Amino acid sequence: MAIIGYVRVSTGDQSVEAQRHSIEQKHKVDDWFADEGVSGVVRAADRPAFGELLKYVRKGDTLIVGAIDRLGRDTLDVLATVEELQVSGVAILSLREGFDLSTPIGKAMLTMLAAVAELERSNIKARQMAGIQRAKAEGKALGREKTIDDGSVAAWRKDNAASIAATAAQFRISTASVKRACRPLA
Repeated sequence: MAIIGYVRVSTGDQSVEAQRHSIEQKHKVDDWFADEGVSGVVRAADRPAFGELLKYVRKGDTLIVGAIDRLGRDTLDVLATVEELQVSGVAILSLREGFDLSTPIGKAMLTMLAAVAELERSNIKARQMAGIQRAKAEGKALGREKTIDDGSVAAWRKDNAASIAATAAQFRISTASVKRACRPLA
């Protein structure tokens, strides 16, 4: 019966160390699994370390996470993951929420919290889209300021009968930028 810690961060410039530290303050973890730079939108079973964790755990083990959102951001995926672990006889503890997800009360709390978290993400996305629409309506420029002179890129490519890759290398830009610069104006 092992104590297993699982930590996850969404981007490569984040660190799992804060999550690991908070878990180590309360539990002596036997084995760690960490997904770094993997979004919670990715199904738990499809994440490299979590996939390995699912193969590793056995009946009687306890999985500890810093928070439910480390398991995932989609209510159905989190519930399916918890169910899969429970069927295998694995207990799941969430530190932030402070309950055992393997109990009936814990599962009910999990369902409510995961649904609220998903609703909040939807609300954030809706507010973001409303802000973008308002900015467009006000005539504000969106996105990064253009630094590539499309005319120069297109002219150089044509004058040199160059490939997209050669043009990208010449201007130190992506091939997608070359394609955009060289596409015919509608």
